[in-house]
Amino acid sequence: MHGMHINDIDLNLLRLFDAVYRTQSVSRAADALGLTQPAVSHGLTRLRRLLRDPLFVRAGSGVKPTPKASQLAGPIQEGIISLQTALSDSFRFEPAKSRRTFRMHLSDIGESSFVPPLVSALHERAPRVRLESFELEHHEIKPALDDGRLDVAMGFLPLIHDTEKERLIDDRYIVLVRAGHPLASRRITVKKLAQLEYIMVRTHSDTQRILTLLRLEDRVRMVTPHFLAAPGIVRDTDLAVLMPRNIALGFTRNGGYVMLEPRLPLQDFEVSVHWSRRTEHDPGARWLRELIIELFRGKPHANVPIQG
Repeated sequence: MHGMHINDIDLNLLRLFDAVYRTQSVSRAADALGLTQPAVSHGLTRLRRLLRDPLFVRAGSGVKPTPKASQLAGPIQEGIISLQTALSDSFRFEPAKSRRTFRMHLSDIGESSFVPPLVSALHERAPRVRLESFELEHHEIKPALDDGRLDVAMGFLPLIHDTEKERLIDDRYIVLVRAGHPLASRRITVKKLAQLEYIMVRTHSDTQRILTLLRLEDRVRMVTPHFLAAPGIVRDTDLAVLMPRNIALGFTRNGGYVMLEPRLPLQDFEVSVHWSRRTEHDPGARWLRELIIELFRGKPHANVPIQG
């Protein structure tokens, strides 16, 4: 049996292989490549014949690679990255003329904080550029960065590994209560936190962990998926919410709220911008990252108007 030659294979089939390997799903690979599912299935069939291996087998709702596919994945990915880099370096990104769409992951609270100044800067420097914001599950973020569905991800993302990243802001969790709350004027201690009742934000797992470590789960009176609903509830009730200090400052500035700052477990965290090394040398993606770093690194985002 003779070995294959590079001339035997279509480069698009290697991109297709890489997308299926990364997403572990034919349908998600089709979405990432802008192809139909039958087109991806047909391409896989061609590749299987050429390589004389099934490459991917059904597993649950997706697919898993065969040993041969796992062996090929690294070299194919490196080849695609090298080619993308070479092609990207061959053109310049011109913000004033570009009509590119940039896609980013942000939580609801990150979107309310970061998007207004970013959109304002884009309007001045790249008026035809379009920005799309998504909130993905944490396990979806790295694959989306790697396969090009996202250009950047911003936020406190401790579960995201093997990406490039730049730290923007050091932050910490505090407890927000309404002005006039019975505990608002006292020096708060961790022990006194047990006298409060809480809103818990489901999508921000560290606030849940802090409440658990403090054994305050039985003091939770409301669970909500997002932070932005919480301050309005806090303002009109005696409920408290754990939230980032930089965000809380946006509410306390206008009055009506008090920040309580006892020493909490898991209190300190950092907000970063993440990207894939696959886009390290893409001029447009690099321009966006540099703009984000210029706008937000070391600058608390409490000066952004937020309505509670």
